[in-house]
Amino acid sequence: MLSIGHLALVQWLSPAFPTGAFAYSHGLEREIAAGTVFDADSLETWLGNILRFGAGWQDAVLVAQALDGEAEALDDMARALAPCAERLQEGLEQGRALANTLTAITGRALSPRMLPVALGEAAMALGLPKSDVIALYLQGFAGNLVTIAIRHVPLGQSAGQGVLARILPLIHDLARTAATAPLDSLGGCALAGDLAAFQHETQEVRIFRT
Repeated sequence: MLSIGHLALVQWLSPAFPTGAFAYSHGLEREIAAGTVFDADSLETWLGNILRFGAGWQDAVLVAQALDGEAEALDDMARALAPCAERLQEGLEQGRALANTLTAITGRALSPRMLPVALGEAAMALGLPKSDVIALYLQGFAGNLVTIAIRHVPLGQSAGQGVLARILPLIHDLARTAATAPLDSLGGCALAGDLAAFQHETQEVRIFRT
């Protein structure tokens, strides 16, 4: 049976929670405009690479480490890992919104930090296994991007949800690995995704902040 802690975490990572995640595409808007992501298969490839080699893995390790404490130092590292201004904005604004809302509803004074660090710091009080926290974080991250693709590729609802269903095993495996990964495992090589984020900064017609 799910614990109250699990239910609280699901609430925090729900699209209804006011972090403003819907406003950020993580460079996906640029990839759609460029024709790199144009159907379910290309979305699945792109999203899988982001999870394995980009912000997905980095955020997973940061969440795991934040669950052990030292949030201030981790926040500095998370900021330094942002490859461009938009990615920094994405992490800071969502993290600030998460911390502010949780402070309001729990009475705990949480500092505004980059999103994965803010989430890990807040989730310490829930007493959940690290792998559970990381997996739900990654599912929320992936689910937001799939929703963007459904609207803007566009994909049918079934095709988009099929992509999310197929990457669930990857999310599960990444969460288990990141839960015990050392801090020096941080790093990424999703260069095409980073380049798309750079290009999005000067894209003339855009809907999303990133």
